[in-house]
Amino acid sequence: MREYLIKRLLFTLATVFILSICIFIIVQAPPGDAIDTIVANRGAMGDVMTPEEILALKSMYGFDRPITERYWDWITRFLSGDMGLSVRGQPVVSLVNEVLPQTVALSFLTLIVTYLVAIPIGIYSATHQYSFGDYLATGFGFVGLATPGFLLGIILLYFSYSWFGMSIGGFFSPEMKTAPWSWEKFLDLLSHLWVPVLVIVFGSTAGTIRTLRATLLDELGKQYVITARSKGVSWRVLLYKYPVRLALNPIIASIGGVFPYLLAGQTIVAIVLNLPTLGPLLFDALITQDIALSSSVLLIMSLLGILGIVVSDVLLAILDPRIRFEKGAQ
Repeated sequence: MREYLIKRLLFTLATVFILSICIFIIVQAPPGDAIDTIVANRGAMGDVMTPEEILALKSMYGFDRPITERYWDWITRFLSGDMGLSVRGQPVVSLVNEVLPQTVALSFLTLIVTYLVAIPIGIYSATHQYSFGDYLATGFGFVGLATPGFLLGIILLYFSYSWFGMSIGGFFSPEMKTAPWSWEKFLDLLSHLWVPVLVIVFGSTAGTIRTLRATLLDELGKQYVITARSKGVSWRVLLYKYPVRLALNPIIASIGGVFPYLLAGQTIVAIVLNLPTLGPLLFDALITQDIALSSSVLLIMSLLGILGIVVSDVLLAILDPRIRFEKGAQ
């Protein structure tokens, strides 16, 4: 395992290096840059900038230099913890630090809730095939996969305001956003946190249930299960010792793909619910062609995605003894 982790670390570093180059090039592929956006916005307000002012802005943000120099300056700053200056006039690191903790916390929470809900339901659905509970879980899966998350968020916002006269968007009520941490602020967070968790978990849980049901049904039909049952092995012991463990492999392997999806794939949900997370921040940065901010956010999301893949690989090796990463392992 140690040899595998060392090789995986080296491979990860190479992957991050290549990703950083691709990200920096792609975010600059659209015509124009952030300076053009600033000039257009100020011109719309009647403030026409002179060529000298435009050149000064380009020099301030480094747009007057070749792309190779700009990339090297950005990546060295990123590695040192200084991600450069956003066109908003604020350091990128401060903008990221404002939303990164709640983004990661929300993603981990939704991931844990997804598995805590989906795994028991998936096991029950597979072991009680064609029962009422199985049909109910299957129907829930179809509805969850077919319902866009942002639509569910809009529905919850509408009914909460229509029925209770309160807004459940964001992580805190307006009066609690700047308040110091207290028991009241924590309760206010819980009163808002269940909404994004429910919206995001609704779709991801449905897919996980269907995946686990299908893989577990396949395992339950294999010969080793039939043989073990014929020899008198307890059904509960057999179920959780072999078929369930093997059926969880695709679920564990999907962590590497689910975690980036939770980070970035729910951008529309975050915008609808007014959640200060990385998704809306990235969206605004791409719209305004903020190269330093959008490049840094995309690279952070890529790093978290790669971390999720490494974690899923290690968990697979622990869960399934047939999986070995050492050279020559049988």
